[in-house]
Amino acid sequence: MAAAISFADGHPLPMWQVDGDTNRIYLLGSVHLLREKDHPIPDAIYAAYEAADLLVMELDMDDLDPIATQTLINELGMIKSDDTLSDLMGAELYAEAERIAEKIRIPLAMLSGTEPWLAAINVEQLMLLRIGFNPIYGIESHLMNKAVADNKEILGLESIDQQLGFLDSMSLDAQRTLLMQTLRESADLENTMDELITAWRNGDIAFLKTSMLEEMQAYPELYDALVVTRNRDWIEKIVEMLQDDRDYLVIVGALHLIGDDGLPTLLRERGYDPAQMQQN
Repeated sequence: MAAAISFADGHPLPMWQVDGDTNRIYLLGSVHLLREKDHPIPDAIYAAYEAADLLVMELDMDDLDPIATQTLINELGMIKSDDTLSDLMGAELYAEAERIAEKIRIPLAMLSGTEPWLAAINVEQLMLLRIGFNPIYGIESHLMNKAVADNKEILGLESIDQQLGFLDSMSLDAQRTLLMQTLRESADLENTMDELITAWRNGDIAFLKTSMLEEMQAYPELYDALVVTRNRDWIEKIVEMLQDDRDYLVIVGALHLIGDDGLPTLLRERGYDPAQMQQN
């Protein structure tokens, strides 16, 4: 079992260590997209990566087929009837969406064939790319590339079918809420992301709770579909990993690690003692 990296004399990290009888798991909260200037990431994260025998992410990213993934996105997220995004949103809400989209220079008409959940993802990705965020700088892609180069095994907690299915199975009301929330937050996205990354880098769980968790909890169906249901599924797999004799680095979105439904809390309920780690 690897030695503990650090628990004192530094600032907190969005990473927890939990010990099984014969192994150790590092649970790292991720920001899926980062900017080049957000690197390097804290040294303790690299130390956890080096200590781990396996890398586990939400998806087994090195095995994703981009063509099959895009085909699945189209199958699930494109409207199959003669309706348009405007029809699914309703006249009043779509008019508001158009006003916001015009202010932030989003060509909403180009998304007329998409269901609201996919339109929301496209809006968020476009806005993030516009201000310099890119998946290639995100924690998952960055460490996946290291793992591939190091011949370190990579696993996923869920399939792309499951991940997209959670979004596609949400009610139309929840999808409308997701799109409108995404559009409204886009106007100040750069400042929001600056604050988020600062909080992430410093393991500021209190800030993440108030700025991310409580905001999502205000929309119970969204929160249940995107966080609670998935955490309950993942915890079973993580507990199973803790019966192994190999060490794991598990990377999931930071929101999955905070609050009463977060993975550290669920591990405590199972009798484990996850400890938030520090960067010296």
